[in-house]
Amino acid sequence: MNGLKIDWRGSLWTPIGGEETGWRPWHRRIERYLPYAMLLVSTVASLAKGGQSGDHRLGTLVLAGIAAGWLLVSITMVPEKLRDNAVVITVSFAGLLTTASLLESRDLVFLLFMIVALLHAMRLRPVPLAFLALATTSVMLQTLPVGGPVKAFGTEPVLWGFIVVVQTLAIGGGGLLSASVARQNEERRKTLDALAAAQEENAGLQRQLLAQAREAGMLDERQRLSQEIHDTLAQGFTGIITQLEAASEARANPGEWDRHLANAKALARENLTEARRSVRALHPEALDSATLPDALREVARQWSERTGVEVRFTTTGSARELHPEIEATLLRITQEALANVGKHAAASITGLTLSYMEDQVTLDVRDDGRGFDPDAPRCPPAEGGFGLRGMRQRVGRLAGTLHVESEPGGGTAVSANVPAIPVGVQE
Repeated sequence: MNGLKIDWRGSLWTPIGGEETGWRPWHRRIERYLPYAMLLVSTVASLAKGGQSGDHRLGTLVLAGIAAGWLLVSITMVPEKLRDNAVVITVSFAGLLTTASLLESRDLVFLLFMIVALLHAMRLRPVPLAFLALATTSVMLQTLPVGGPVKAFGTEPVLWGFIVVVQTLAIGGGGLLSASVARQNEERRKTLDALAAAQEENAGLQRQLLAQAREAGMLDERQRLSQEIHDTLAQGFTGIITQLEAASEARANPGEWDRHLANAKALARENLTEARRSVRALHPEALDSATLPDALREVARQWSERTGVEVRFTTTGSARELHPEIEATLLRITQEALANVGKHAAASITGLTLSYMEDQVTLDVRDDGRGFDPDAPRCPPAEGGFGLRGMRQRVGRLAGTLHVESEPGGGTAVSANVPAIPVGVQE
């Protein structure tokens, strides 16, 4: 059955799960009120026939009343918690089949009410019991118009047996298939609901991740700026003050005075340049008017022109716009990785690969340079050590990973992997 699973412990009646919306309320109403409707139609049609005595009509009414009472007691008045109880359903079916058989024996028009017994038989559990109930109902439904099962099977056993088997298999097989499909759909619905809940939870985690990354980034940026100011601007201002003080003391010597003043001006210009560079470093201008792949391609081109090292840039996967912090981090890592290659690798070719995956994005920088031993101890801040440390810090703030593979004479590979958080995700 195309991979459909059959629950032999269940019933042939299509299970309806989920909330009380859509088709489910009507399904319940049909189960509850269809038997009364079929009994009423059959009774009215029977009583409307001519040629019946008053006693016959009275007998029909009495039996119809008993059938209605049984429906009331065994279906309508049963508490909700017992309506799906296997024993209650079996007892209810037995009484329904008995009253329907008695009524059909009196008048063929009650065959309509007997159809209710067929539907009710499909609710029995387990499945083999439901098939047995269907076969019994089919026997009564087909043979009562010709004198009952004893007479029918006594005269034409093969014919009536074939009719009962075909009807039972047709109704039971259809119910079995329908129940299996409905059960599979219900499982699929639950899976989709769980997936939607997981996606919502994932979106919340991404928002939390970005908030934490922003807080960590602000702290890290403060530390970086503090170190930048100390290492460049503060030292530059100290040098300017020193030169100005020396110029003040050398007023009597015009040559020395001019030299110290020129040095102070030069230091002031250098400090101004460093200050502007620090401000530009706060935001990658390359991403203002270009996509991340285009920005990386331009960074690689400019670096290649400065260093003379060939860069082969490739993009894999479906490129898409990511959250600004993700793109800025990947751009900075590219700049730092290429800077390390230019300083230490003595490479002739560098490969730069940006790979978009479903929920992650990876940046790989590989060179054919001299390489190094990643396990060798370094004296911080050794040459290049701050670059790798800075890259790890940037990736770590976004719950990503950074892998470095290298060996002396075998080149170096740096791989940064971060979540592919879409641009629309906010705190």
